[in-house]
Amino acid sequence: MVKYFLGQSVLRSSWDQVFAAFWQRYPNPYSKHVLTEDIVHREVTPDQKLLSRRLLTKTNRMPRWAERLFPANVAHSVYILEDSIVDPQNQTMTTFTWNINHARLMLVILSGPVLRLIQTVVEERCVYCVNSDNSGWTEIRREAWVSSSLFGVSRAVQEFGLARFKSNVTKTMKGFEYILAKLQGEAPSKTLVETAKEAKEKAKETALAATEKAKDLASKAATKKQQQQQHFV
Repeated sequence: MVKYFLGQSVLRSSWDQVFAAFWQRYPNPYSKHVLTEDIVHREVTPDQKLLSRRLLTKTNRMPRWAERLFPANVAHSVYILEDSIVDPQNQTMTTFTWNINHARLMLVILSGPVLRLIQTVVEERCVYCVNSDNSGWTEIRREAWVSSSLFGVSRAVQEFGLARFKSNVTKTMKGFEYILAKLQGEAPSKTLVETAKEAKEKAKETALAATEKAKDLASKAATKKQQQQQHFV
């Protein structure tokens, strides 16, 4: 059984700008889970297409029940291979990514000395092309396949992997927008942390203002009541 994801996104920047940003998108405030990136291979084909392979290292927080199964030295990081094909003439870029270190793991089952071979793979295919409605925008068609052969909990592993993938897609798009804004000389939009911090400070100021106003109203009410009592006396 395989979990499948299909999604489309639009970046309000030209294909050339997105292509340039693609190679410069790390680091950014939304990609702290990306630790390293290295170019393994790169070539230009006779038909003028750019082929690249990169190796990425990312953090890989697992659900607590899975951390008890996986060895500690591999439970918190994952290695990703990324192949890309850039066709500047047709203005398309296609990327293929998949994990390599969690694809095959030998685990010792606690109930007995039984070794079980487990395969858990997340594969992604993205196509970047010019948006059909606006030639100044770039459209991204994204597909993903999450598969696992972990007997008994494969469905849970796939559901977790798919949820994690969707969360990372959101971060990826925000990171792209951040880098594009920097390359275009615009002020990058505030990060989620900065936005949350500002909202928290604003909430504190609002609460303080409300408290002061309540004290002022209470003081005025007490003064008015005292004046009324004196008037009746």
